[in-house]
Order: sequence, then C-alpha cells, then structure tokens
Amino acid sequence: MKAEYINPFLESARLVIEQVVNVTPTTGQLDIKDVKFVESYVWIQIGITGQMNGDIVFGLHEQVALRLVSAMMGGFEITQLDEMSQSAISELGNMISGNASTLLYNQGVKIDISPPKVILAANAAGFEPKRALTIPLKIGDIGELDIQVLVT
Repeated sequence: MKAEYINPFLESARLVIEQVVNVTPTTGQLDIKDVKFVESYVWIQIGITGQMNGDIVFGLHEQVALRLVSAMMGGFEITQLDEMSQSAISELGNMISGNASTLLYNQGVKIDISPPKVILAANAAGFEPKRALTIPLKIGDIGELDIQVLVT
C-alpha cells in the first residue's frame, strides 16, 4: 500500500468539493486503519482496476451527507436520503474518482473505475473490513468526508 495512491483522490476531492459546494476543504491526518462499515453512515464505493486494483471508499455520517447534498443543491434543505440525494452523493464520489483517474493517467498510471455503489447499511458492504490508507477531509461546517484507499 503506497501513500502516494491517496494523493490524486485527495487533490481531486478538494477541487470537486470546492467547485460543487463552494467550500474549501482542509485535510486531516493521513492514517492506516481498519475500514469498518458502521450504521448511520453513507458509503460510496468505487472499484478500481488496471495498474491499481481495489476500491476507493468515501464515508460520511448521514447528517453530513444531508448537509453536503443540501449545499450541492444550492442550499435547498435535504432532510432524507431519498433516491435523489443518494444519486447526488453517488455522483460526487464519481466526479472525485473520475478526476483522480485523469490525474493518475497524467502520472502514467492507467486505471478504470466502476460506477459508484452507495452503501447505507453495514451488512450491505459486500466485503470484509480491510486495512486502508485513510484521510479525513474537513468540509467547513458541513462535516468530514473520509477518503479510504484499499488498493494494491
């Protein structure tokens, strides 16, 4: 597991979030930890194949997801994780990962990404907890988005 794998996703997340919610996020501390799917969280899982294989998982508390989607919708208050809000949060993960794959391509690393999978229940995650490079991205008063890289 190489720490530089997370940098394109971190850079992309900062750029995309700044563009779609007009907040400049700050970076927390890089760590290696077990990824555990817990309740009351929204998880966006994106598969990666090519010169890197594995998953990128974005995790955020449900309330943070609602505030983030509300900000994406121009401030219109979103109060439940319905189909529309799940689609918006899924697209955020897709935009971050797509941009990161372009950054990686420009560095000579060719990957393909799968469509995002939104996971709302820990038992629906579909894979066992693993060790991952993880870094929180603090999005102003909206909350934190955890970026977790599970690649080889």
